[in-house]
Amino acid sequence: MADAPLNRQILLVSRPEGEASVSNFKLVETPLAPLAEGQVRVRNHYLSLDPYMRGRMDDAKSYAPPQPLNEVMIGGTVGVVSESRNPKFAVGDSVVGMLGWQEYGTSDGTMLNQVDASRVPLSAYLGALGMPGVTAWYGLNGIIKPKTGETVVVSAASGAVGSVVGQLAKAAGCRAVGIAGGAEKCRYVVETLGFDACVDYKAGNLRADLKAAVPDGIDGYFENVGGEILNAVLARMNAFGRVAVCGMISGYDGKPLPLDAPRLILTQRLLLQGFIVYEHLDIWPQALKDLGERVATKKLLFRESIAEGLDKAPEALLGMLRGKNFGKQLVKLV
Repeated sequence: MADAPLNRQILLVSRPEGEASVSNFKLVETPLAPLAEGQVRVRNHYLSLDPYMRGRMDDAKSYAPPQPLNEVMIGGTVGVVSESRNPKFAVGDSVVGMLGWQEYGTSDGTMLNQVDASRVPLSAYLGALGMPGVTAWYGLNGIIKPKTGETVVVSAASGAVGSVVGQLAKAAGCRAVGIAGGAEKCRYVVETLGFDACVDYKAGNLRADLKAAVPDGIDGYFENVGGEILNAVLARMNAFGRVAVCGMISGYDGKPLPLDAPRLILTQRLLLQGFIVYEHLDIWPQALKDLGERVATKKLLFRESIAEGLDKAPEALLGMLRGKNFGKQLVKLV
């Protein structure tokens, strides 16, 4: 009798103390069990790496339970069905799901969705046409609610979420201003994505450069970073401005994120709202329809950073948390 095929997986084996490290993870090989009735097996082609993963590594109160130790690390995936005992899925179907850091995922079909890879690359379903794109769409349209002529600012503007926010803001008739780290990323944001301006926070003149980029103040802000960037933006917010709080990546390793002038929330009558996109499943169909059409017609552009091989996932995640990625961070498994 032939040995069962092996599945390579990455487990979270320890909690970070301060900054996360490669030693928090372990690569293992596990035999694949035969499929039960109703199950489907997917050969994952791409693994999504996202900032929320750092928060799930901690055993702390949050909007979602911590990632259990000694289990496959959580993560979004796209791949192709390799075996099926589920009538809803056929071998060869392209699917997106949350099958985690492993080469093969087994599912009963729950939270596994078929996608069309004929018009757009399969990898896009983890970025502009996936959770990051819907996050951008909801934060902008559901919280900031931009009006023609307003100024919308987004931090981490060259990333998977921020790049979509700015392009959608431009399409809504707004002045779109990005904040990103480094001259190369800022050039991409302006010259390729079409933002009106981009502030390089690494240049050392954040407040002055931001003031110059938003002469009429800021009406809407999409927050991905927190810390000093949030403080600089709040100082330029117009009355009745709206802030969609998506992420605070600068504090994910336990660094404090003091708010310099909380009084501005009152004096400028600001709306600050945090959100988790999976709590708004009702808007996903509309968002994905809009995003899909824009991506297919090249009206919404995206960029990817791709690490090759499952074993590179921990290092790639740590690099993304430090801003080393350019665009959506993926791990290519096939």
